[in-house]
Amino acid sequence: MHPDTTALRRARVGVFGTFATSGFVMGAWAAALPSVDRRLGLDEARLGTLLLFIQVVGLITMFAAGRIADRITTRGLLRWTGPATQLVLIAPALAPSYETLLLCGAVYGIGVGFVEVGLNAHSVELERYYKRPIVSSFHGFWSLGGAAAGALTSLGLTLGLGNQAMLVVVALASAAAFAAFTRPLLPPPVQTAGGSAGAPAGAARIGAIVLGAMFVLGLGGHLVESGASDWANLHAARVLQADEALAPLSYTVFACAMTVFRLLGDPIRARLGPGRSLLCAGTLATAGYALVLVSATVGGLPLAWAGWILAGSGIAVIVPVLFSAIGDAGGSPSNIALISISGSTGMLLGPATIGYLAEATDLTVGLMVPVVLAVFVAVAGPVTMRRLRRGRAPETAELDAPLTAAR
Repeated sequence: MHPDTTALRRARVGVFGTFATSGFVMGAWAAALPSVDRRLGLDEARLGTLLLFIQVVGLITMFAAGRIADRITTRGLLRWTGPATQLVLIAPALAPSYETLLLCGAVYGIGVGFVEVGLNAHSVELERYYKRPIVSSFHGFWSLGGAAAGALTSLGLTLGLGNQAMLVVVALASAAAFAAFTRPLLPPPVQTAGGSAGAPAGAARIGAIVLGAMFVLGLGGHLVESGASDWANLHAARVLQADEALAPLSYTVFACAMTVFRLLGDPIRARLGPGRSLLCAGTLATAGYALVLVSATVGGLPLAWAGWILAGSGIAVIVPVLFSAIGDAGGSPSNIALISISGSTGMLLGPATIGYLAEATDLTVGLMVPVVLAVFVAVAGPVTMRRLRRGRAPETAELDAPLTAAR
């Protein structure tokens, strides 16, 4: 039975809320790291180990999260794990020692793995009800939530509030908000006759080669993004010799462009279709990085900022398009989890790959890695979308073409 318009709208508001809440908690955790560092007397190595530990545990959890969602549905996964994950933020806030912090970080990483898979898979399921692109704007709200957390943390510290107290309040409020936002979520739009509850029909039609290509595209897209998030400010400071006050704006202009285009990305994909969207996204990202690289010779910081804006505009739609495409093809939550796994893998490999290459040569050469991967997205993306379409289940095949914005 297809839900009525009111139920669909309530579910969409709920998904917007869960994405924003999740982004807010991640932003609050990132903003609190300097305070945790000072309180426990951590050095760079121990802090880096903690962050890597959270990422690795989250990545491992994602493998199980997709399978669990196949059985209990993504709505069930989010209702059970979402509020608890937000609440776990209290643990690192109050951890009395580094060893306890590592244990708390592992628990937090488990929750992040469950929530990331649940959010992305459920947003794709809701898009199948709407029969038009809506996923990209959810990712935009995640970014807005993270930005809001950073701003509120800064305001709270300016007003003299303690970081521990703020994290506890954020954890309690976010757990309650997440529980409220998951109430109107809907069951999967299609269920198999004899398979796992919540697995969309046609999931078995997606071949291993296509899934592998989707994984590489997701890994490449996230690594291109990490090239900006981890190295944009350092490129401005080290290569362009930018002023200390101006260098941090490099990532800021990138993040703003990416957020805006994620909020606008759904009508773009509705007009272009997934294949051409990836072609345009990869081309924009390539052009943006090209401007960044030549800015060391001509143009300087203003040209680099223009490049980061172009790169952010292109990168913004890559991952939402991949999630939507694999869901449109009838992919199960465990198939969709593959894109989340590729993203975490890319975020783990990106800083190290670029960093080691930059150490052996220079940062300009290191940033050639995301350029090559952006070209790969532009070339391989449309081909993979066509292959995905051939194996698509009949009831979802029409979603590969540019979609009409049905209300």
